[in-house]
Amino acid sequence: MLTHIAIQDLVIVSRLELDLGAGMTALTGETGAGKSILIDALGLTLGDKADAALIRSGRERAEVSAAFDVSANLAARAWLAEQALDDGDDCLLRRVLTRGGRARAYINGRVVSTAQLRDLGDLLVDIHGQHAHQSLLRPAAQRTLLDAYGGLGEATTAVVEHYRRYRALDTRWRELTAAQAQRAARMDLLRFVVDELAALALAPGELDALDAEQRRLANLGQLQGTTAALLDLLYEGEPAVRDQLGHAAAELGGLAAIDERLQETRDLIDGALVQVGEAASNLRQYLDSLELDPGRLAEVEQRLVRIHDLARKYRLAPADLDQHLQAAWAELATLEAADLSLGNLGAERDAEYTGLLERARALSRARRTAADHLGDTVTAAMQELGMAGGHFAIALLTAADDDIGSSGLDSVEFQVSANPGQPLQPLARVASGGELSRISLAIQVATASVGGIPTLVFDEVDVGIGGGVAEIVGRLLRRLGAARQVLCVTHLPQVAAQAHRQLRVSKRSSSEETFTQIDPLDADARIDEIARMLGGTAITATTRAHAEEMLTQAHTAADGAAT
Repeated sequence: MLTHIAIQDLVIVSRLELDLGAGMTALTGETGAGKSILIDALGLTLGDKADAALIRSGRERAEVSAAFDVSANLAARAWLAEQALDDGDDCLLRRVLTRGGRARAYINGRVVSTAQLRDLGDLLVDIHGQHAHQSLLRPAAQRTLLDAYGGLGEATTAVVEHYRRYRALDTRWRELTAAQAQRAARMDLLRFVVDELAALALAPGELDALDAEQRRLANLGQLQGTTAALLDLLYEGEPAVRDQLGHAAAELGGLAAIDERLQETRDLIDGALVQVGEAASNLRQYLDSLELDPGRLAEVEQRLVRIHDLARKYRLAPADLDQHLQAAWAELATLEAADLSLGNLGAERDAEYTGLLERARALSRARRTAADHLGDTVTAAMQELGMAGGHFAIALLTAADDDIGSSGLDSVEFQVSANPGQPLQPLARVASGGELSRISLAIQVATASVGGIPTLVFDEVDVGIGGGVAEIVGRLLRRLGAARQVLCVTHLPQVAAQAHRQLRVSKRSSSEETFTQIDPLDADARIDEIARMLGGTAITATTRAHAEEMLTQAHTAADGAAT
């Protein structure tokens, strides 16, 4: 709800601050006093186009701010939270216009874009009139209002959820399908790699063992010759190291008998004799094990050549071939599973699409029922509002199944024939601003209990009407004010008398400047203003009594309706 508006140096307003409350508020005043300035100023805070020409003459800047209580406006609170602009139950919109630069916009003190102002404004205020900030002209808003009127919230939510799941499945299915040919080629390559490397059957540690065996077989002659020579040197030749150590041990044994200090040396040589014997035994066994097998050398070398050839082919180190095989196996298994999941995914997608269509078609049927009922209700209201013979209808165009969207299969269009014999045409093409305002009023009254925008502004909704019709318009606005905050710019006393409160717009001039001011009216001042609207500048006792009677009757009728 709009709680406060402040204007500074805008057109002919020098400075104005105004508190606003719930219910219906009428703005009245002489023609040319500037009643629409408040609406224009509010429009600026809601994202309307800013023009430096709106700045008051002689000033360099103009500023407008509008404060809202959003405690009960869940949609606005959610938007503010999503944009990180929330500030509790209060929301302040501010627009600053300067002659030398671009207009600046603020939400709760933070700089925002004009688009953000408009997005939030669409959730706060709906303005109906010739200069309309008019949500009812937008197809999406028309569909939303129809769904709310028909109580189709759960049905629309179900369609949205099914559509979201279907789109996710369809997107994944399309991605997998598009990659299917590339996946098949990749799988063929991986199968070849797996077959080739699996056939190699490289065992863990085999490469090191083959390298060692190849070195041994390739140097078998050197190993045999050198080993035999060493065996001869240590044990079997003349003179052998073993014999020389035995002679030394014997000599030291005799010397140690003379000087026992040589006994330790004798013991060391005895130990060397034992170790030379063991070394000779090992050499003999090793020499016996060496067998010349040219065929085995060829096998080992051929195996090594195969391993190294495959390593070069796959640009790997030979030791990494087995790891490459395991990776190829894993990727192949994943791709084969993807082919299997593609079929399952397609079946799941088709089932979700079937469910989506069923719910969308049910929603279409429910919308047609709600559209017929709302059309009849608004048509009846049009007759009361001075549009005898006028007709309101809601056209639903159901798309082909392939064109289903998150809102279902339907596009919604509000259509109207303002006069008998005229064909129905889209609401946006209604020529008369007054007719558009009255039709909007009829729609808003019919949907008052379900509409989501808390503040409604009607700019000269009474153009082209008078008498009893004007009183009906006033009553409808007052009734609407029981559910929403309503601001109404009006020239007719029958409309103004129905308001819960009244603001008078006046213009005063000095030798140098002209000012517009807006004053809240108490009970006596309100009688005077209604009397002025009835009788012009000359307010007589009769017109004043008539004004007092109109106000009394309006309030009595409202109190009776309330009880």
